[in-house]
Amino acid sequence: MRIEPVAGGLGAEISEVDLARLDDAQFAQIRRAFTDHLVLFVRRQQLQPEQQVAVTRRFGPVLRVPYVAHLQEHPDIIAVLKEADERQISTFGNAWHSDFSFLEEPPAGSLLHALEVPPYGGDTLWSNMYMAYETLSEGMRRMLDGLKAVHTGKPYGKEGGAGIKGSRSIQITRGDPAADRETAHPVVRTHPESGRKALFVNAIYTTRFEGMTEAESRPLLDFLFEHAIRPEFTCRFRWSPGALAIWDNRCTLHYAVNDYDGSRRLLHRTTFAGERPA
Repeated sequence: MRIEPVAGGLGAEISEVDLARLDDAQFAQIRRAFTDHLVLFVRRQQLQPEQQVAVTRRFGPVLRVPYVAHLQEHPDIIAVLKEADERQISTFGNAWHSDFSFLEEPPAGSLLHALEVPPYGGDTLWSNMYMAYETLSEGMRRMLDGLKAVHTGKPYGKEGGAGIKGSRSIQITRGDPAADRETAHPVVRTHPESGRKALFVNAIYTTRFEGMTEAESRPLLDFLFEHAIRPEFTCRFRWSPGALAIWDNRCTLHYAVNDYDGSRRLLHRTTFAGERPA
């Protein structure tokens, strides 16, 4: 097995491995690389749905995320699909975010396996939230360490409007008042495995600081949102058929680039459970 970094900020590509036939020693290497590099890429994997779920389970309990329809025959898998005739619409993940950060226990991570990809376009970007925190000034870090931010799932609720618009490819539950709930999490969370501090806010779900109004919070949140996606914190992955990405949702943001109108793109996503941020 070879593990090679893909960018200075985060990310590594693993080669000479078959994820469907991992032994314990190989998985231990991958698990260490996951902690070190935050997002891993493995090409030429021919995983059946049951095999992808089995690999996911090695990282943690499989989580069926809310508000997004799963495959009927494989309820632990979401089909991330955009058809070739779906043009000028928003797509799933087409903004910088941490998945479902409004949940009391947001996901720890996800696996995304490419089945059909466009001839060009449809890349995904990730950003390193350890670096986003560590490159702030000492004074800013000291202030943020004591703050909590409020996250809400309103993009999925009755007051929503963000996310998929006019797409028939991914079924998102709308109008569920439970999605409008607000959950407060630390602005800076400590990763339970690495022990490092990571910035934990994102432009989709984070609305304000606890104890402050949205108007009062907006200038600082806008600064943090922009700071968190500086190019030197990021990596970009060009998909190929059979490629698989595994990312840590606790210390990264990600963004799906919607630049492939006229082409079909299908990936299968599984997710593993996390803990309450602390």
